[in-house]
Amino acid sequence: MRPHFAVVLVEAWVFVAAGTLSAQTPKHLNPVIEKLAAGKPFIGFQTGDLSLENARSVARADIDYVYLEMEHGPMDFEGLHRFTVGMIDKAAILKKGNAQPNVAVFARFAPYGREQAQWFVKQALDIGLMGVIFNGIDNREQTLLAVRNMRYPQKRTSKYPDPPGLRGYAPGTALWSWGVSDAEYERRADVWPLNPDGDLLAIMMIETTEGLKNADAIAATPGVGAIFVGAGGDLHQYLGVESNSLEVEQAFQSILKACLAHNVACGITALNGDLIAKRLREGWKMIRTTEAARAQWRASSGGR
Repeated sequence: MRPHFAVVLVEAWVFVAAGTLSAQTPKHLNPVIEKLAAGKPFIGFQTGDLSLENARSVARADIDYVYLEMEHGPMDFEGLHRFTVGMIDKAAILKKGNAQPNVAVFARFAPYGREQAQWFVKQALDIGLMGVIFNGIDNREQTLLAVRNMRYPQKRTSKYPDPPGLRGYAPGTALWSWGVSDAEYERRADVWPLNPDGDLLAIMMIETTEGLKNADAIAATPGVGAIFVGAGGDLHQYLGVESNSLEVEQAFQSILKACLAHNVACGITALNGDLIAKRLREGWKMIRTTEAARAQWRASSGGR
């Protein structure tokens, strides 16, 4: 069976099961972008377990996103494919009445921004990711290349032609994961908020003193959807201080200030409920946490 024909069958199944799909489909298939567009934060986990069992568990977890850790682990694209297929939840589609997953799948890969690697972005997006976390972004030039690698070359009639895209077109597996046609995928597979209809999120990680110095320029680059500072592991080493140093927290706040100035979601790790609440009050929109910490936060604050 050809991939595009299989996708049509999936769409037809959803249509029959859920009623008139077009009347129920949200503006964004990416649930994280749906929240960001409404001014809401998004909270999720990191995992290196690419098994089908873990994917099925994560698909029904009380989170907005999962990001797959491939910076320090294997660059396992077969495993990434297996995981994204495992995240397809027909019961959730029936309940929602549309193909928007409850949990968006992102991944972080090994190449640093300074390596200017391009191939892994194409591979990841063609498998069906809804976002890519770019490691060690140091300046605007690296940021711009990351964004361009996520975009298709734009039509002459495009409202958002810049920065010009570099991604080659072969989204067969992504069509299956997203549950859309070729034409619908092409319309949606662009970076938000540069393209308000886009369902891809380009997330830049600032982890070095050079990146810290250029935080404002990075945040100002068209196509950036979020900036993530992680837990400060790399950043504190570049700063030459301990991870719990006041200087590290000052660096975090400097990056947050740049994000807020340019209306870009800013992400950070928070490993207990009180810290989640604190970071949300400060204006952070992307939280990486654990299941226990999220449960603690929800219990103490009543959720978001």
